[in-house]
Amino acid sequence: MAEDKELEYLKAKKMLELRRKMAAAEKPKEKVKSSRDIVASRLVNRGLEVLELAEKYYPEKSTFIIKKLAELIETKGISGYISGGELLWLFRQLGLNIQVKTSIHVEKDGKLVPLTEKLKSED
Repeated sequence: MAEDKELEYLKAKKMLELRRKMAAAEKPKEKVKSSRDIVASRLVNRGLEVLELAEKYYPEKSTFIIKKLAELIETKGISGYISGGELLWLFRQLGLNIQVKTSIHVEKDGKLVPLTEKLKSED
């Protein structure tokens, strides 16, 4: 009887040890950032919008460009941030004609209104 209790105790101890090892192995390891995440973290102004448009219209080419940009960022070839205008210029220089919708707003009576509305009201 004493041997049974001792055996049960050893089994329980071993199971607890195995559970701890399994829990330690299942802990999330540092997630490796994708190239897109690296580039997106450096985009300012409308940069993310330009990136999404490039991926939408030119998925294969933009993936390649994003990988190269991520490599440059990681090797400190690019320091600082990339604006939407700079990214758009880069894509256009590489032959990807991306159309970004733009609008001009002016202040009227303390509110920002589209320029076309402002011009219509002046007539």
